[in-house]
Amino acid sequence: MAWLDWTALAGYFLVMLLIGVWSHRRISGVGDYFTGGGKMPWWLSGISHHMSGYSAAVFVAYAAVAYSYGITVYFWAFVPLALATGVGAFLFAPRWNRLRSRFNVVSPLEYLAKRYNVPTQQALAWSGALLKVFDVAAKWASVAILLNVFTGMPMATGILITGVVTLLYCTVGGLWADALTDFGQFVIQGVAALAMLIAVIVKLGGFAGLGSMWDKLPEGHTHTHPLVGQWTAGFLTAYIVIKLFEYNGGMWNLAQRYMATDSARSARRSAGLSAVLYLTWPAVLLFPSVAAGVLMPHVADPQQVYALMAKAYLPAGLVGLTLAGMFSHTMAMASSDANAISAVITRDILPVVSRRARRMSSQAGLLAARVCTVVFVSVSMIVAIEADHFGGVLGIIVALVAAVMGPISIPMLLGLLPAFRRCGPIAALSSWALGLGAYFLLKYGIEPADQTWLVATPLVTSLVVYMGLGLLKPEPNDEADAIVAAVSSDGPGGAAVQAPTPTAATAD
Repeated sequence: MAWLDWTALAGYFLVMLLIGVWSHRRISGVGDYFTGGGKMPWWLSGISHHMSGYSAAVFVAYAAVAYSYGITVYFWAFVPLALATGVGAFLFAPRWNRLRSRFNVVSPLEYLAKRYNVPTQQALAWSGALLKVFDVAAKWASVAILLNVFTGMPMATGILITGVVTLLYCTVGGLWADALTDFGQFVIQGVAALAMLIAVIVKLGGFAGLGSMWDKLPEGHTHTHPLVGQWTAGFLTAYIVIKLFEYNGGMWNLAQRYMATDSARSARRSAGLSAVLYLTWPAVLLFPSVAAGVLMPHVADPQQVYALMAKAYLPAGLVGLTLAGMFSHTMAMASSDANAISAVITRDILPVVSRRARRMSSQAGLLAARVCTVVFVSVSMIVAIEADHFGGVLGIIVALVAAVMGPISIPMLLGLLPAFRRCGPIAALSSWALGLGAYFLLKYGIEPADQTWLVATPLVTSLVVYMGLGLLKPEPNDEADAIVAAVSSDGPGGAAVQAPTPTAATAD
């Protein structure tokens, strides 16, 4: 890269760190650190939700699919996100906000101790935290691949640099730093992506060349059939349902975005904005990778195609900005994940396993939150260095995270809805255990399962078990009913319900 590119990249990192320092002044306790004190504007929350929802894997793993198969990646990977977030705008986003405002919770799992019981809360907390280590590790690996293409930097070095910078600003500034850097990253990434789009259109011969491009794509590409290869209709159906849970709270950091707004209405608007962005922006990001089938038909490693195009087609300065834009998605997701995991460990796990943690002051809790953030990011970086042993970037994101997300998120999300208020701890724990069991049985069974079965089976198992036990063995609970009623309406009825604090949760 030219010196202008290095300057752009260094300037990006510097701005991220300055935002972290500024945000530090807004943090006075764990509520500010984890939910922004409930003062975040809806538009900032919406952009942050969108930016925290995908990473540099878009420019590595998804770009590879776009290069090899065409537009199918948009239909199976991003349309489900738009649909899921749009539905969640009415079904889940307001409920997450009411949990914070009416129960003073700062972790998405905090309410589960009262909604179900402490063992259920702990099972979801521990398994979800472990899953997130692998999820974030895939994001570090994605960035390292890009850095290697652009600069020749070794994978381990790229992972270390990205992780340390992210660690510095998100540890210091909490959710405010996450959200504000998400906004800055959205602007930077937008400029970089539009520059790449214009460069590709010029290389194709202008707008006149766009129409003829589709007929020049290599064999195996299609622009008329949205589902090809292993991306079948069954896979798409399962994926949509999984993303409905994942992007409305199963991915804990996204629930925090709704909790951080000032009202249920603002949370709904935040989700709506994010849904629109998921429907439109990925098409801009991925079009260059589809066009690469014509412009660069013989790339040896499709995961490198976006980076190779940037180096070939963009002038000095814009290459560095494009790399910064690729960094932006990963740092957005990883920092918000780190904040969410820290919230779960500090508010849900430590008070159960340690008496001392139950008596922590606000300042001690804030220190514990920052320590947890450091530990989580450090462990995920170690796993990232060995990402190939876990199936690579796409293998972790689809085969592991997508498959296991259902069993972890179904009890948490459906537990907020009145229709499932009689599903108690037995239904929740059974659906979690049997769903995960189904995954491991298929993943490591006698015969390897294809992608569709691997993703769909854990989800279907958990859903059937949760709803079936709710019908066959209902567990009515007045306290659980009160929580569900309180988060389901803007009326005054729920405001008087006592907050399920971490200390109270340990007393069960």
